[in-house]
Amino acid sequence: MLCVETIGKIRRRRLVQGESISAIARDLGLSRNTVKRALRFEGEAYEYRRVRQPMPKLGPFRATLEGWLEVEETLPARERRTAQRLHEALCLEGYTGAVDAVRRHIRAFERRRHPSTTAFIPQSFASGEAYQFDWSHEHVELGGIEQVVKVAHVRLCHSRAFFLAAYPRESQEMVFDSHARAFEFFGGVPRRGIYDNLKPAVDAIFVGRQRRFNRRFLVMCNRYRIEPTACAPESGWEKGQVENHVGNVREWLFTPKVRCADLAELNAHLAACCLQLACERAHPEQSERKVIELWDEERADLRAMPIPFDGYAEKSALVSTTCLVGFDRNRYSVESRFVRQMATVRAYAERIVVVCAGEVAGEHPRCFERGQTLYNP
Repeated sequence: MLCVETIGKIRRRRLVQGESISAIARDLGLSRNTVKRALRFEGEAYEYRRVRQPMPKLGPFRATLEGWLEVEETLPARERRTAQRLHEALCLEGYTGAVDAVRRHIRAFERRRHPSTTAFIPQSFASGEAYQFDWSHEHVELGGIEQVVKVAHVRLCHSRAFFLAAYPRESQEMVFDSHARAFEFFGGVPRRGIYDNLKPAVDAIFVGRQRRFNRRFLVMCNRYRIEPTACAPESGWEKGQVENHVGNVREWLFTPKVRCADLAELNAHLAACCLQLACERAHPEQSERKVIELWDEERADLRAMPIPFDGYAEKSALVSTTCLVGFDRNRYSVESRFVRQMATVRAYAERIVVVCAGEVAGEHPRCFERGQTLYNP
């Protein structure tokens, strides 16, 4: 759109000062046709909209790209290629154009296939106000074995700093552990947490935003003095920062596939990458500043980290005559003096603690395989 001020500037420089059309176009960053149109124009501001977008380089590859996009639609979201990956594939076919043309075509394709009239209001968050939480499934190689890990994403809404932690599954104790690690990484605790209706946290969903949160989850929130906020069902845009962030992280950190010796090494790698990206990437709303700068300021508005919540999930089990208790399809040894007594198995993210009659009857590294018996004499 050419505003009234620009039109007036063009007309004065040409009709009063006598400058050439080429000089005006070059100085103002406009085409010569746009300058000529402004000289003929007598009214207010006008907007030029191209009727047809020529695609001299992408044109011969449109059929190929559309075919790929139709196939991509049938795949799960996490397996679909990004515009950058599709651009790289087209280059192998002989395409020499820019990735922007591919992105524009993908947006047009999606608008044709999925027209939407939904409107959204951008959200704004004060410093230290809130964080958003979500899970993603990522393909990695641990100890030479390809497997899927569950990655917890915790993102500060104001500074956009984020923390990642990988686990074998999405159970309740993993949620507790990821919060403790994230708050320690951030240097404090925000006032509010924004969640979707994840099973380890929500027992029942009522009308609107009413939820019955899990008792242990509420105990964790009370320890950190967090107000849990649930999104409406199928309303992922209410925590849109972390929803979009999941796809970006997959491209930044998990493509190509990450190879580590074990989960501990993977989590150390992810924590280092979170800090590195905060130092390198610009804030999306304050592009002249880095994420790390706003994060340093936000730390002053975070509450001090208390003693970490004792985040375990528990289950009752009977100690067998062979001094074993069963948990999660595995068996763990306990002291022989607790045979035939009821015990409480406390499952942490990385260990199992068996408590009987108020005493610790056994402790083991946690096993995520099946049908295993673990002894600790």
